[in-house]
Amino acid sequence: MTAPHPHAPAVSRSLPALLLILTVFGPISMDLYLPALPALTAEMDAATSVAQLTVTACLIGLAVGQLIAGALSDRYGRRGILLIGIVGYIVTSALCALSPSIESLILVRLVQGLAGGVGIVIATAAGRDVFSGRALIRFYGSLTVVGGLAAIVGPLLGGLLNTFTDWRGLFVFLALIGFAILVLVLIAFGETLPAQRRAQGGFAKTLRDWRTLLSDRGFLGAVLNQGFLYAALFAYLAGSTFVLQDIYGLSPQWYAAAFGLNSAGHMIFGYLAGRSAERWSIPGTLVIGVAVTGSGALGLLVAGLTPMPLWVVIVSLFALSSGVAITAPPATTLAMSDYPQIAGTASSLLGMVRFGFGGIAAPFVGVAGALSIPLGVVTVVCVALAAAALLLTRAPSTDGARGERRPALEPASTAIPDRSSS
Repeated sequence: MTAPHPHAPAVSRSLPALLLILTVFGPISMDLYLPALPALTAEMDAATSVAQLTVTACLIGLAVGQLIAGALSDRYGRRGILLIGIVGYIVTSALCALSPSIESLILVRLVQGLAGGVGIVIATAAGRDVFSGRALIRFYGSLTVVGGLAAIVGPLLGGLLNTFTDWRGLFVFLALIGFAILVLVLIAFGETLPAQRRAQGGFAKTLRDWRTLLSDRGFLGAVLNQGFLYAALFAYLAGSTFVLQDIYGLSPQWYAAAFGLNSAGHMIFGYLAGRSAERWSIPGTLVIGVAVTGSGALGLLVAGLTPMPLWVVIVSLFALSSGVAITAPPATTLAMSDYPQIAGTASSLLGMVRFGFGGIAAPFVGVAGALSIPLGVVTVVCVALAAAALLLTRAPSTDGARGERRPALEPASTAIPDRSSS
């Protein structure tokens, strides 16, 4: 049983499961319609790079939505902000299904991402509200597992639905998922941030919190590491559908199966990484994750430069996705453990960088059309930058050598020190 944070409010037994469900906003929004993306491109008579902007717009929306919702939830509480986000997600998913042009779809996808980002940031912040110590690492490992599970279910379900409906029907299905989550939240999500623990002050206070976080080299290194690695991951999400279907000739259903295999690796290795970070080493697990991701990126680059059989590309994509999953629990713990009083703001910066960097990287894989070379180049560059960011996590923080102290590894009955007031 996962132990609660010692100062957490009483919460229902179903809350941890509900927080994990909230993490499906991002993966489901991104992955469900990926098997139909080439068909959407043809129907809208759009260039490959323009169609991929529907992915980029959602990523940017997810990034900005988290940045806004995190700070607001620190001030006004988690539940009300979450309900607003879910309702917005339902409405914009329906509007996506009704979009008459690629331009309008890109715009509505941006707003859909804004609403979808709320669920992600609230799940991460509410977890920090109620868990501490080793339990916090296990929870963030679980977030990675559920994200991988959603990434498996999304494209597989999208490929199945695509056999009897078009991409518009897939967005209708997303609206139905949003409605189901709304019902669950109304029933089971109690407020996790009591009024006495909420941040006081307006935008000036938010700016001070951002400055506090970004001046911490350990926090900054963990966030940048995740930003560059998620840029590689979302480049894979945006580019693999064209590489596997247009170059290797996979059907939408076989593409979904290949994607599901890679996402299974994401889920399994995310779980193992949570256990490894908890029982062995947070920085060691993080380094291993970067190395595994790098091996996958190099494989994609080689496959782009020299004709390779399909299995080489599949294995490379598997390594890339699994490596990113390995880094997620330790990096999230490094970023979140020291700031319980501004967990929403810390979570929003982490999520904003993850999805924002992904939104920037995704269009680059389509600059040369449906070719695999840009995917290899983008992922290799991103992993190299992520490796460089690791150096910051070992540098002295604002209050001492963070690399020598791992407060998140204290027993769950011990509160993690709070530096948010520093």
